[in-house]
Amino acid sequence: MKLTGLDIGTTSICGIVTDSLTGGVLKTVTRANDSFITIGKKFERIQDPERIFDIVTGILTELNDGEISAIGISGQMHGILYYDGEGRAVSPLYTWQDERALLEFEDGVTYAGAVKSYPGYGLATHFYNKENGLVPENAAGLCTIGDYVAMRLCGCAKAVMHITNAASLGCFDIERNVFDIQDPLLPEITKEFVFAGEHKGIPVSVGIGDNQASFIGSVRDENCLLINIGTGAQISFLTDKPLIDKAIETRPFDGKKYLAAGCSLCGGRAFSLTEKLFTEIARLSGSDISSMYGKIDEILSGKTDTTLVADCRFCGTRAEPSVRGGISNIDENNFTAADIALAVCKGMVDELFDMLPGDAVFSQIIGSGNGIVKNPTVRRLLNSKFRQNILIPVCTEQASYGAAITAGVAGGYFESVEQAEKLIKYKEIQGGGKLL
Repeated sequence: MKLTGLDIGTTSICGIVTDSLTGGVLKTVTRANDSFITIGKKFERIQDPERIFDIVTGILTELNDGEISAIGISGQMHGILYYDGEGRAVSPLYTWQDERALLEFEDGVTYAGAVKSYPGYGLATHFYNKENGLVPENAAGLCTIGDYVAMRLCGCAKAVMHITNAASLGCFDIERNVFDIQDPLLPEITKEFVFAGEHKGIPVSVGIGDNQASFIGSVRDENCLLINIGTGAQISFLTDKPLIDKAIETRPFDGKKYLAAGCSLCGGRAFSLTEKLFTEIARLSGSDISSMYGKIDEILSGKTDTTLVADCRFCGTRAEPSVRGGISNIDENNFTAADIALAVCKGMVDELFDMLPGDAVFSQIIGSGNGIVKNPTVRRLLNSKFRQNILIPVCTEQASYGAAITAGVAGGYFESVEQAEKLIKYKEIQGGGKLL
């Protein structure tokens, strides 16, 4: 049985075909998400949902060999768009990176603060839009991009939203699985992995959040810790009840358990900024080098420690958006390229480690994202900090894989998520960073 999983990311969109019997990935197609719209407002981060839908349908055409049994969808969380009575977008996608809700609402309180949420979360964005007359008059509902794609593929006029996406909008009670606010544009909610309809005769499941999809597509054991370092970074693990912890956000998972997530807003961008700085310096010397990643790997290959300290909260945190990072403990011996690069890598790892509850114990630690897969120094530091060898899933498109699994659960091809996860295979990372 062949299952397709789609992941609609902020910068790329990926689709895979997997074999439900072996768990093997049969085909992968990835396309750039070139849908960003630039209109000159510094706080605005918006995308064209119709361009995204066109990319998705193109990927599905490439993947469909006539034997696909179901399609699952994962997508970037938190962002929203508005749609009309026919299920067509009447606004851009306001992405999770959009900062309009960070602007002041009144008396020093931001729009996000006024609804007790975070900037970039959909209902904080919606509150700003309502207060500033930006909600389209013909809007019949709002949803995430994953919900919209599922709705469009199935020809539906109304979105059905899984609890993983609903909670990502904010203003949501994760224990009762209901929104805390009343608004006629809010969608119907489901806590089950179910089908939204059919696309060309193929069942399509409701969209789920990319954090939950990545977890489902990465872990083989419920007692695992997932560490993802990409553009951002986060740690994720399952819990039986919501956690009360400033550094950890508790999110819905499958209606029975919860997914605890600690998020670093800067994450892998900290290393990317370091590479950008080094490349700029190289070009000032007359070099035409396009990237310094390889050189940085070389200078760090034999370097194990530094007294330089990097705080990598360069983009703030969800709880404290205005906080900023820095580099400290500089002396005449450690202000070198190697020390700066190593300090940044350590800062990225330390920020994630410090989010963990003190009593947390995990059977396995799983790593994902290019910030781990492509960075041997980060892998080495993770092995050391967490005192375990980090395992990398063989399938590197974990969110797409997780989406395919949920489609398989919706269609009854798997009895449960837990059964499907037993098919996940890993390659181990040794202390030196070699992938096996």
